[in-house]
Amino acid sequence: MIPLADDAITRDDKALILAYDHGLEHGPVDFADVPASADPETVFDVATHDAVTALAVQKGIAEAYYPSYEDDITLLAKLNGTSNMWMGEPDSAVNWSVENAAELGADAIGFTLYGGSNNEVEMAEEFRQAQEAARDHDMGVVMWSYPRGQGLKNDTSASTIAYASRLGLELGADITKIKYPGSADAMKWACDVAGKSKVVMSGGSKASDRDFLETVETAMNAGASGLAVGRNVFQRENPTALLDGLEQVIFEDKTTEEALSVMSSTETDRVDATSD
Repeated sequence: MIPLADDAITRDDKALILAYDHGLEHGPVDFADVPASADPETVFDVATHDAVTALAVQKGIAEAYYPSYEDDITLLAKLNGTSNMWMGEPDSAVNWSVENAAELGADAIGFTLYGGSNNEVEMAEEFRQAQEAARDHDMGVVMWSYPRGQGLKNDTSASTIAYASRLGLELGADITKIKYPGSADAMKWACDVAGKSKVVMSGGSKASDRDFLETVETAMNAGASGLAVGRNVFQRENPTALLDGLEQVIFEDKTTEEALSVMSSTETDRVDATSD
């Protein structure tokens, strides 16, 4: 890690990264519940919320939409990704160069590493190239550290998730994104072994407001530096309210109950404004 390398995508050393690479990774099915979310402009508008420290998107989305939002959004260039139609051993195509991302105005790069995959060695070497190029451009580096592969017996165990966070430290990520390992103790272990590489929790599938905020609160209390979230925001009819709540938990050290109270006030104000 290089001190201050992730300053552009953090606030008070914490991060709330809005991820919108799902169109590539999962396909249009992720937009079915809220069809407007298929339009990148809808999500770019959401990303202007004060709580969002960076928006992570793939190359095509960035080229087409970021220039209109460059004054309001911090761009995190997600360099690799593979469609859900791919059925082989976990791997991720490199779709974007660091140099091109820098020219577009990105302040950081994101890169997926599938530790445990038969393709891990190749992916780690690709990450090394991207990480070193990012340093040449004074860009932060975020690793999506997702253990997967046919030789991995349990990719969600506490020891496996801790290993995932350690990979971020060992390979030079400023921020390492991991799955929530299921408990406060397991999350604390994962954060502890990550050393100076900040750990952010992956948002995962959509959950209720309370359940999601409680998980985020637990992760933060265990040492996480924030969240990288997609579906739990853009699959909501009113994503702004949840971002208001997440801002309270992540940046203001508030409890879930306090965050829900803020969200309730936001929703009331929105309904009143609509009525007017």
